[in-house]
Parts: sequence; structure tokens; C-alpha cells
Amino acid sequence: MKVWLGAVLACAIALPAAAQTRRDEFYWLGEINKASAVINSQEGLLDPAAAPRIAAGLRTVLQAGEQPGGKRPTTVITFEPLLIEAAGVEATLLHAGRSSQDMLSTVRAAILRDELLKLATQLHKTTAAMLRLAERNTGTIVPNYTNGVAAQPNSYAHMLLGHIAGLERDAERLRQAYARLDRSPMGTTVLNGTSWPLNRERMARYLGFPALVDNAYDAAQITAAEMPVEIGAVAGSIAIHAGAFVEDVMTQYAQPRPWILLREGDGNTYVSSAMPQKRNPGLLNDTRAEASRAVSLGIGRLIQAHNIPPGMSDPKAVRDNTAVVAAALRTLASWERVLNAVVISPERALEELNSDWTASQEVADVLMRKYRLPFRVGHHFASEVVDHAKAHDIRPSDFPYAEAQRIYAHTLQEMKVEGGALPMSEAEFRAALDPVAIIRDRATSGGPQPAELTRMLEAAKSSLAAQEGWIVERRGAIDAALSALDKDFAALMK
Repeated sequence: MKVWLGAVLACAIALPAAAQTRRDEFYWLGEINKASAVINSQEGLLDPAAAPRIAAGLRTVLQAGEQPGGKRPTTVITFEPLLIEAAGVEATLLHAGRSSQDMLSTVRAAILRDELLKLATQLHKTTAAMLRLAERNTGTIVPNYTNGVAAQPNSYAHMLLGHIAGLERDAERLRQAYARLDRSPMGTTVLNGTSWPLNRERMARYLGFPALVDNAYDAAQITAAEMPVEIGAVAGSIAIHAGAFVEDVMTQYAQPRPWILLREGDGNTYVSSAMPQKRNPGLLNDTRAEASRAVSLGIGRLIQAHNIPPGMSDPKAVRDNTAVVAAALRTLASWERVLNAVVISPERALEELNSDWTASQEVADVLMRKYRLPFRVGHHFASEVVDHAKAHDIRPSDFPYAEAQRIYAHTLQEMKVEGGALPMSEAEFRAALDPVAIIRDRATSGGPQPAELTRMLEAAKSSLAAQEGWIVERRGAIDAALSALDKDFAALMK
């Protein structure tokens, strides 16, 4: 396991050199124009004699845009004047069969595609950090909470694996959204295609899209408004998981002697201006704030797409849609910092468990499983034990066995159940209240017992490796396609 984690850190899914280029609207408009020049000149839609001059003018525009302060227009109608200035009005021959509708739909899809890959990379990093934390805490037994109240003991690693399962679903949702986004609208023009015999398949391949948006009306009128909503939902799901984790930590953090804290320094905590004892969990607060921001922005995508006729631009803005992804990315990055900063005290966690009655359900379970006592009777007995203990401030380890026997007899009488003395020996009674033994003796699949914990850790490791492979493959496909386009475009100018 340690070898694998080192490999994950070493590769870190770094952005390839090609991805360091500003792949903004200007960049993708340039790529579309380059592909149009190559495809249309080779397929007879553009005079081969004019193609080199137009390509040279396009190259001038693109190179100028890469200079400090260079013009990088974001729309078709602001890009085209620069092209005319550089190559003459015949450069507008590139516009055969095209429209701002399909061009900008393609630009937006390409930009969001890159943003989703960035998000997938950070999701992978955050999940890997959580897995490392889980591996370090397989033997740490902590209280878990339901309805805001301490409920049962659990392995901290098992608890983290539950969160990892949620993040794996987020990764799956992201991949599914990506697959629906990763389709080329180019060649559909406004909404019903064109009389020009455009080669949509070649255009898609040059831009790194493995498939087409099949229906021309769907391309700019339906899916272009739908995808931001789906991406907003992915961001919201990630944010919900992050917020739940943070709030679970905060349940402990507010206690006088918590078993989980943030390591001080590095901006993780900050002191109060008035109260010397306070170490405010700034990193936790910041992570929750980012998660709330991602939820708000994601819901905004739904609101802007709601109750508008097809084709309206309301939900399509690159700035708004990338802001949603950026908020989710910041949430994950901040969550990763939390995972790397938490300090856990297994001794304090076990002390809390042994001072409370979170193991009491096991008493009812043993009475039913081993002695066939109806569960509700056993549950009522355990509940009466807890009530008596809390009324007299008795810890589980100190509860008198004779008192348990008395309560058991009273419970049977009260519930009109035949039976004799408490069938559990004192040793069994004590073992049923031992949090460590409870975790060790769990029998169902998916539980925290050592064998199942090992299995789930291995499964999480395999899932992370698959996620990494998917990211590398998607980035490689896009970069390879754009490299092929650059090569063929350069040949056009010879």
C-alpha cells in the first residue's frame, strides 16, 4: 500500500505542457478556424490556392494574441475582423456553413471539458489524501454520530471509507457528465445544419471530441443549456460531501476535549482577538464556505436555465459555468488541506466511547443472536440499563453486574415475557460493552472488521488507479488531436 501511495504522489497527474496554454474562447476559436482551413481546403470547400494565405493570416492573429496585452476576442464577430485585417476579406471563406451558434457551443464545451478534467484531478488528490488517512487509522476506534448524537463505535478508517465511497460516486458522476459534454456540436450551424457538405467527423477528431452531438437542433438549443445544469449538480454533490465531513469534525471540535483537532500553524487555525483559549478552526470554516459557494453557484445554473425558450444564452456563459467548477475545485483543495492537517487522538476517542453508552445496542444484539431473546425485549433492557447509568453517573465499565441482573428481571416482568436470570455472564456483559471488541467481531460485509477493512482499502486503491488512468487518457486524447491539427495546419502553409 505504501508503495502505491508513493506512486500516486509521484505522478500527481500533472498537467501536460500543451494544457498550460490559455485554452480560452480565443484559443478554441483559433483551433476551429485552423481545422476549417485544413478540412475545407482538402475537401474542395475552400480554394486550395487561397488556403495558404488565409492560414498565414490566421497564424498571425493567433501569434499576436499570445503576446502580452495581445487581443484575444471571445466571440466570432469580434474574432473575424482581426482575421480580415491579417488575411483579407477572402478569409471569411472559412465561415462556409458555420454559425456563431455551433462555433460558440463548441468553444464552451471544449472549455468546460478542460475544467472538468481539472476538477477530476483535484477530486483524485483529495480522495487519495483521505485514503492515506484511513490507512493510518485502521486501529483507531471513534464514536460516530446520528441525528447529531453519539450513536455507535466505529473504526475511523471505516468511517473515512464511507466518505471515499461518496467521492467515488462523485468521480463517476463527473465521468458521466464529461462523456455527455465530450461531443462536438460543430457543423450543426444554427439549429438545422447547412447545405454545405461539412465533414463534422473530421472536425470533431481535430478538436479532440470522440463523438458528435447527433441532432443539429439539440446541439445549440437543448444540450448547450442542459450541460451547465448537470455540471452544477456534480459540483453540488461534491460540496454536500465536503460539508458533511466538515460538520462531523465540528461536532467534536466544539467539545472541551475533542479527539480530533487541526494541527496549529500554516493557516489551519487562528486565535481569538479577545479570548486567549480559543483556537478557531479557520480551515474548516473556509472549506465549508467554499462548499456553500459551490452549492449556490450550482443551483444558479438550474435557475438560469429554467423557463426560457430553447436557444437563449442565459445559462451558457463561460464565466458563470467555469465559476461553478472552480468553486468545487477550491472546495476539494481546501478539504485536502483539512485531511492533511487533522490530528487524531485514538486514546481520547476510546475514552469518550468508554464514558458513554454507544455500545449498548450490542447487548440487545447478543441477547437475541445467542439467547434468542426478542430484540425489542433486549433493546428495552439495554435502554433501562443506560437510563439507570446516566441517572447515577455510571460508566459502562463500572456498571454493577448485579444491577444489570435486577433490571433484566424487571424488564421481563414489565414486558410479560417468560424467562429466568440474565443469560449473559458478567464477562459476556462486559465484552458486549467493549467498543474494540464490537468492531473486531462485526460479521456483515462492508463492516469495519479487519478483513473487510482490508478489502475495502484495496478496492478504494483500485478505484483511484482507474480514475487516474481515465484522466490521463482523456487529456492525452485531446492533446494528441490538437497536435495532429497543428501539424496539418502547418503543412497547409508550405
